[in-house]
Amino acid sequence: MKSKEQIFEFIEKQKVAFIASVDKDGFPNMKAMLMPRKIEGNCFYFSTNTSSMRIEQYRENEKASIYFFNKGRFRYEAVMLVGTMEVLEDFETKKEIWRTGDTMFYRKGVTDPDYCVLKFTAIKGRHYCDLKTESFNV
Repeated sequence: MKSKEQIFEFIEKQKVAFIASVDKDGFPNMKAMLMPRKIEGNCFYFSTNTSSMRIEQYRENEKASIYFFNKGRFRYEAVMLVGTMEVLEDFETKKEIWRTGDTMFYRKGVTDPDYCVLKFTAIKGRHYCDLKTESFNV
């Protein structure tokens, strides 16, 4: 089994993350996102639009999952993490996650009301590689 450090090294090399929320009818909803802006311990920070459907879903039900994968020529590796997602709208967090090119999406800058941060806190996960799947606690 890979160590937590090895799993997080794998995650940090990926370019895309998939995040899942739960809709009002209890069905999972999946969305591709750019990689987290920040990973700190078992917390992952994503930037997104406050007006997105996901924000309402996470406010109603904080249960969430994130998934990372790499399909190589001869090898497929993936990590799924489950936990909770918080919607953060405080200035300090938004400023910390902000990047220069973000004005393309949020014209009013860090204070744009349509800009917020998703904070995912992982509880447990599953790692898949070389036809082996292993569960782990974070």
